[in-house]
Amino acid sequence: MPAITVNDLTVLDRLREPGLGDQPRPVWEISTAPSGFEGEGFPVRRAFAGIDLAHLDPFVMMDQMGEVEYAPGEPKGTAWHPHRGFETVTYIIDGVFDHQDSHGGGGTITNGDTQWMTAGSGLLHIEAPPEWLVQQGGLFHGIQLWVNLPRDAKMSNPKYQDIRSGEVQLLTSADAGSLVRVIAGSVDGHDGPGSTYTPMSLVHATIEPGARLELPWSVDFNALVYVLNGNGTVGTDARPIHTGQSAVFGAGDYLTIAADKGQESRSPKLDVIVVGGQPIREPLAWAGPFVMNTKSEVMQAYEDFQKGQFGHIPA
Repeated sequence: MPAITVNDLTVLDRLREPGLGDQPRPVWEISTAPSGFEGEGFPVRRAFAGIDLAHLDPFVMMDQMGEVEYAPGEPKGTAWHPHRGFETVTYIIDGVFDHQDSHGGGGTITNGDTQWMTAGSGLLHIEAPPEWLVQQGGLFHGIQLWVNLPRDAKMSNPKYQDIRSGEVQLLTSADAGSLVRVIAGSVDGHDGPGSTYTPMSLVHATIEPGARLELPWSVDFNALVYVLNGNGTVGTDARPIHTGQSAVFGAGDYLTIAADKGQESRSPKLDVIVVGGQPIREPLAWAGPFVMNTKSEVMQAYEDFQKGQFGHIPA
């Protein structure tokens, strides 16, 4: 897994262990992501499908893109499409993706890079593998997370953040058995590089077989764990979880994730995405690429898009 890694975890700053009075977060729910296709036909797992939106808030959805080994000519992306009212976070673990939008944002992300796009008032956007990758094929794996914007930020100016893998905050657990990559937000006082409208944290953790991660988490945030690959348990009651499953945690000071001692050869470690944020607690009206507060605002977004107010496709 080419996402940034460290050979010797003992050189990293360590997360504090839970102290007296710290409460573990209970596991409320475990769900299995259905599979589907997105864009021009690349495979995805709908990580949070079926989870109550009240438990997801401030998030809307998350897709695991791949993991897929493309033959020459097979790599796929999306056509130009609009967005309004939320942020898209694209984190590439394996492979290469090109991004471009109608406000001049974009670039190429690969192997641990993140593209954080605030759609705000509206833009047009395209995601696609570069032409050389289409010709030769290769491995593709990543996630895309949709983060809602509060009402007073939905019509903010579009914004683009290009977060390189080398900027990610790297930490380890108290026993040096887990690599914790903080992409956005703060974990135990250590800040990631991503700047967010909605207070939140985004983490990619790799847990060695048999190791246990006790991850401090803001008491003001919800907490969701999604398994990218591997087998393990969540919660102090060690509920089993595996590739393609999500866990919703209740309130508390820290969450517990452990990797089974025995892992599959193609997934020798347990890899998870951990997200959490401060709930917005506003009405949600979501239709296709528009995430607004009311149905009339969604209809207005479609009308504005049809009138060309989201910008124009660059030449």
